[in-house]
Amino acid sequence: MIISRRTSTDLDGDRRLGLRLALASIAVALMMVPFTLLLVVAKMPLNDLDSGVARALHAYARANPDVTEAMILWTDVFGPWPWRVAVAVLAGWLVHRGAPRLALWAITTITVGGLLGLGLKILVDRSRPHLPDPVALAPGDAFPSGHALTVTLGAGVIVLALLPALPQWGRKLAWTVAGFLIVTVSFTRVALAVHWVSDVLGGIVLGAAVIIATTAAFETWRRDEGRRPAAPPRDGVEPESVQVTRD
Repeated sequence: MIISRRTSTDLDGDRRLGLRLALASIAVALMMVPFTLLLVVAKMPLNDLDSGVARALHAYARANPDVTEAMILWTDVFGPWPWRVAVAVLAGWLVHRGAPRLALWAITTITVGGLLGLGLKILVDRSRPHLPDPVALAPGDAFPSGHALTVTLGAGVIVLALLPALPQWGRKLAWTVAGFLIVTVSFTRVALAVHWVSDVLGGIVLGAAVIIATTAAFETWRRDEGRRPAAPPRDGVEPESVQVTRD
């Protein structure tokens, strides 16, 4: 690994990147608040789907305790805090390997997403499902689902950061695994009757919106710095970071 002193140009680049990430985060917040109010406060069109799915899955969970225990384990293992820790470890590793700006992007993305999710929970103040003989309990408000939000953020950040180091088949596999985790964790939240379908959809949408915004901000910064344009879903957020790790 090559270790070099950071110049004033590097620091200026860091400040420009930080500003772009901040502006992207503000843009997501401004976009999600009216979207959420329209979806939830306006008696969202998913109400019938919410209640029907909640009742059906709750009945299944009560009738299959072994499956329910497996879902509780799955939702805990891939819950919000494990993802936050995983991204923090990833960021530390990236800094150690000489990619501090990629680490900044990773931490900013999962932190901003989490704060926006918390803010929307307070703003919407939606109650969780209340069904007889619950199989699981969860504190706080319902919309958006913190589990669905954080698994989307965590899986997306990790895949986008590590894509450049993977072969072509590995990139497809990484996206497949990420999608599988997002779907299954979100499913457990509804099946355990601690969230409505629209809660997990809102979490996924918010997580994807934050990733898209911060990734776009990072890519515009890269191009302004004269770096080769990249397609993040295919090449990762900072393709040149792989070159840094191989030196």
